[in-house]
Amino acid sequence: MSRAQLTRTGILRMALGGGGADPLLPAEGGGGRRAPFLLRALRIAVVVCLYWFTSIAMVFLNKYLLDSPSLRLDAPLFVTFFQCALTAALCLGLSLGAACGPPCPGLPALRLDPKVSRSVLPLSAVFIGMVTSNNLCLKHVGVAFYNVGRSLTTVFNVLLSYLLLKQTTSLYALLACGVIIGGFWLGVDQEGAEGTLSWPGIFFGILASLCVSLNAIYTKKVLPVVDGSIWRLTFYNNVNACVLFFPLMMLLGEFRTLYHFDKLGSPSFWGMMTLGGVFGFAIGYVTGLQIKFTSPLTHNVSGTAKACAQTVLAVIYFEETKSLLWWTSNLMVLGGSFAYTWVKGLEMRKVQEDPNVKSSERNETGV
Repeated sequence: MSRAQLTRTGILRMALGGGGADPLLPAEGGGGRRAPFLLRALRIAVVVCLYWFTSIAMVFLNKYLLDSPSLRLDAPLFVTFFQCALTAALCLGLSLGAACGPPCPGLPALRLDPKVSRSVLPLSAVFIGMVTSNNLCLKHVGVAFYNVGRSLTTVFNVLLSYLLLKQTTSLYALLACGVIIGGFWLGVDQEGAEGTLSWPGIFFGILASLCVSLNAIYTKKVLPVVDGSIWRLTFYNNVNACVLFFPLMMLLGEFRTLYHFDKLGSPSFWGMMTLGGVFGFAIGYVTGLQIKFTSPLTHNVSGTAKACAQTVLAVIYFEETKSLLWWTSNLMVLGGSFAYTWVKGLEMRKVQEDPNVKSSERNETGV
């Protein structure tokens, strides 16, 4: 499942920045003493490499499960359902493991409360839209174009912040968004020129970008319902998603597809499905590690660089030949995303250094 990295990025940023430390993340050292520079640099390098490996491997694994000629499984909702079920099971397993060991406040005991589940339901509906549209985008477009196909998340962040939260955005940040939009449309044009354009893939990519932005907004609203616990929210969200996926799979005839699927009893198929689910769960954890050992700004820069590496690897692995304008579209999207992140980082630093800044201006920099 191609869980949008940002879904988990947004949640983990709030969880890691809002109070108690995550018990699964190692401490920076006792007694307030900082580790030696070489050790810190090595730790950061390992964490960044782990994030890159997990994220890129997850995308390639899901591309195989969703659109492999050798697998021929046309059941994207089932793939997503299985990975949501595995995530819920892993959350429950970690909680039970913590209950058997020393007390661990960051891993609360998990039990299914119908009242809480109903409160989380609106977020779960957005979550389903996000993970499903991400997977459908990946199914219909190549891995090389995947980053461009769902590159409008930043643009929707700005748009929804203005429409729903009445927060304005600086001119430089808007210019960066303009570069992203230009790169997106140039990429669509070049995919069409090469004969590889998939309009369903473009539609689901835009929908995925919108849902990622909505997911961040609804997460902020729903998080207090689960006492601010990221683990509890992840558990309820994925349990709700599993329930909601059943009627959707029946409606789209995926149970019939599975019945006639010739590899349903293959251990290798289920091994790949399980591995994809584990990577989907792990991306949230390694995202949290990268934010903890670097910063949210550095994490976004790392994500942009990772997307570039992922595109190059996909072109090499699938032996594709791309035009100069196609590469230009990717560079525009990556450059615009990097510029937006850099501008917002400078604005946030300015707000932190100026105690007299207006509340509205503080809100503006939080987009």
